[in-house]
Amino acid sequence: MNNLKNFYVTTAIHYANAKPHIGHAFENVLADVLYRYNKDLLGNPSFFLTGTDEHGQKIKEKGVEQGFEDTQKFVDKNVEYFKDLNEAALIESDKFIRTTDDYHKKGAQEMWKKLSEKGDIYMAKYTGLYCVGCEDFYLEKDLNDGKICPIHLKEVTEIEEENYFFKLSKYSDQIRDLIESDTVRVRPESRKREILSMIDEGLRDVSFSRQVDKMDWGVPIPGDEEHVMYVWCDALTNYITGLGFGNDDDLMDKFWPVDKHVIGKDILRFHAGIWIGMLLSAELPLPLEICVHGFITSNGHKMSKSLGNVIDPMELLDEFGSDVVRFFLVREIPTGDDGDFNYERFRVVYESDLQNNFGNLLSRTVSMVNKYLDGEVDMGLIKDGDAFVFQGEYVDTYEKYVDGMMNFEMKKSVEAVLKFLTGLNQFIEEKQPWTLKKEGKDEELAEVMVNLVYGIALGARLLYPVIPSKSLQALQALNLDEKFLNVEKGLSGNIKVAEKIDPLFARREWEK
Repeated sequence: MNNLKNFYVTTAIHYANAKPHIGHAFENVLADVLYRYNKDLLGNPSFFLTGTDEHGQKIKEKGVEQGFEDTQKFVDKNVEYFKDLNEAALIESDKFIRTTDDYHKKGAQEMWKKLSEKGDIYMAKYTGLYCVGCEDFYLEKDLNDGKICPIHLKEVTEIEEENYFFKLSKYSDQIRDLIESDTVRVRPESRKREILSMIDEGLRDVSFSRQVDKMDWGVPIPGDEEHVMYVWCDALTNYITGLGFGNDDDLMDKFWPVDKHVIGKDILRFHAGIWIGMLLSAELPLPLEICVHGFITSNGHKMSKSLGNVIDPMELLDEFGSDVVRFFLVREIPTGDDGDFNYERFRVVYESDLQNNFGNLLSRTVSMVNKYLDGEVDMGLIKDGDAFVFQGEYVDTYEKYVDGMMNFEMKKSVEAVLKFLTGLNQFIEEKQPWTLKKEGKDEELAEVMVNLVYGIALGARLLYPVIPSKSLQALQALNLDEKFLNVEKGLSGNIKVAEKIDPLFARREWEK
């Protein structure tokens, strides 16, 4: 393929203090969709990084609470839950980074040295209002009633320490110009306005260390045994240590700067503020795009154990399978806003979009090709796409599909494909292949069936980043393999479909 472009996508590293929730699954699926689109459909050399954030006071306290004297053993246990989720959700990351990995610690220390050499690290005594859950200091005006964390709804603690600070304020104006000009693009536009509003108030210098005698679970500061790194220089640096920064820069040279950071809305300030400031200080290339998703509610309410509406992603994946869950998350949850999960809507999406619009379309077409054409269609009848009945519709579908992928609106990409598949189903009802066979219109029948086969193949290709295993299953039913996923790959010659296929999406008994 011509004009190949190296593509790098990351999720935020997820905090390993408990089992992952549905929001973690959502974020990883979004990044995986972008990765598979670039790697498999466009053929771009691609790299996908995800992982876990394992240091900090909250981690240590949670481990002690659960009876772990050794914090490393506590995070080792929790990390396996995240790896299991990735496997169950078909997350195809190239690397799973842990901030307790030695290579990461070395790279984080190398970043610290760069910031220090630039004169952007200094020591100061500080008194601040600190939330352990957020691992962040707050101004009183930003708290509920001047004392309650707006995220965790718990009272903050006043801390007085002598810590190292990073001169983020030095880069405040520059960061604003970069985001306003879209040099660093923040998507969606509403999140761009949000971060610009924050920056308008002025970015403050950031606490970058904790004293070992008060919090010892962290990456040691180079040349100072009395301090460990506070979260930012440790956690944020994973995006480049995962490419070998500070160790082996081969992947760094190939894939940095990152094309898309996929993050939740609650950590926008850290990525579009602190992280950009760190990179400016270290004189490293800046992220091209920060893609910000919202939260998932359950039946219209924030998930909580007391309400009994917490959604366990592993239970969902075990019951319905990876493709179905992936499809619902991308199809139904808007990337730019909060979205809701409820089982009634889940059922509607399953039966309407997957079972009927795609699954039954494939089953009917394969059955008719076998029944009417001895299981074989001649792709020469549509001359590799030039006489494809749905060529205009497909071009329009593909344009909308690409626009959604490029603009972090994959929901729109899926909706475009579903509309295309709906057109194929309507085509069957309009042409009635069974009537054409009965009337002896064999030539028209052959043309109808080859158009259906090609249309389904194109639809399966576009759905592959979202439902990879079911899309491949559909292609296999048409005697096609993964080579067809590449957008430049057309079809020629005769295609012999499978004699019999299992339903892509079986009928289910739903609990009332």
